[in-house]
Amino acid sequence: MSVSEAALTAALATVLDPHTGQPYTAGRQLKNLRVGADGAVAFDIELGYPARSQFPVVREALAAAAKSVAGVGDVAIEVTSKVVAHQVQRGVALLPGVANVIAVSSGKGGVGKSTTAVNLALALSAEGARVGLLDADIYGPSLPLMMGIEGRPESEDGKTMQPLHNHGVKVMSIGFLVDAEQAVVWRGPMATQALDQLLRQTTWGELDYLVIDMPPGTGDIQLTLSQRVPLTGAVIVTTPQDIALLDAKKGLNMFEKVGVPILGIVENMAVHVCTNCGHVEHIFGADGGKRMAAQYGVAYLGALPLTMAIREQTDSGTPTVVAEPDGEVAGLYKAVARQVAVVVAGKAKDFSAKFPTINISKTT
Repeated sequence: MSVSEAALTAALATVLDPHTGQPYTAGRQLKNLRVGADGAVAFDIELGYPARSQFPVVREALAAAAKSVAGVGDVAIEVTSKVVAHQVQRGVALLPGVANVIAVSSGKGGVGKSTTAVNLALALSAEGARVGLLDADIYGPSLPLMMGIEGRPESEDGKTMQPLHNHGVKVMSIGFLVDAEQAVVWRGPMATQALDQLLRQTTWGELDYLVIDMPPGTGDIQLTLSQRVPLTGAVIVTTPQDIALLDAKKGLNMFEKVGVPILGIVENMAVHVCTNCGHVEHIFGADGGKRMAAQYGVAYLGALPLTMAIREQTDSGTPTVVAEPDGEVAGLYKAVARQVAVVVAGKAKDFSAKFPTINISKTT
């Protein structure tokens, strides 16, 4: 019995991606569909976001759908991910080789923004993406400690720097260039210039995502970054506490004013579970981030717990996603990262690389 290709594609279209709500076959993700005379079927599925841990589940669901069609025998499915560049603010050129830049921001300090940024970057890397991490907190760089990296960047040409790396992620921070206990006593313009150099004079290579750990607040450095760095979008980190939400809303409004899309809100330290008795307590309030997301009509990326393990693992230079990759909390970070990647994948693509460069020459 010959297999109807139309019936096969219709069956495959019934399998929905739980992260996008769309069929896996939508948007030209179905490629190289082949049907053999013996009923053997083979095809490729190309996801627009990194999801290496999800590949077996995707394969299983699509294989079951294919085998529901009369005449189908063996099914071979290749699932891959391809991350492309997406649009940024108008008038801001993309960084060479860097497809998407994600700012992780908070209105105030102490809400776990850096911890979230680090685990977000590590989770994207764990799902198969090429990831870089930039420490934009000039006055309080913490990523060298969090990522367990020591040393200074090397320069092959005297003009650019090689990023340091650990846990599969490339990292750059002012903390690599100054002593750990030395205070950076610079005025705003000097700090902004230093940050611009860290960003643009680092040879990042080819990256799917560059995650920027923003300094807290909405001052000169934050505003300059938002206006001059090609940001695909921003992730806002807050605790459920009213005072944290008040400042988080200011940060969100800053990004909106300069045309940077908000990818979503992460509610950190949302709940504490006692390690001794299992008592659940909302120390900083409940669902504040969820209410904020609903108020502004942006994605609620998820809630993260307040646990001693997260602090201990981060302080030791092995953040949760790499310390306990199969643990419950690492799973939460990975779920947040996947949602961020899915939101990015849904943004309009950048086509500037497809346009030819126009050179104007003077003729006589």
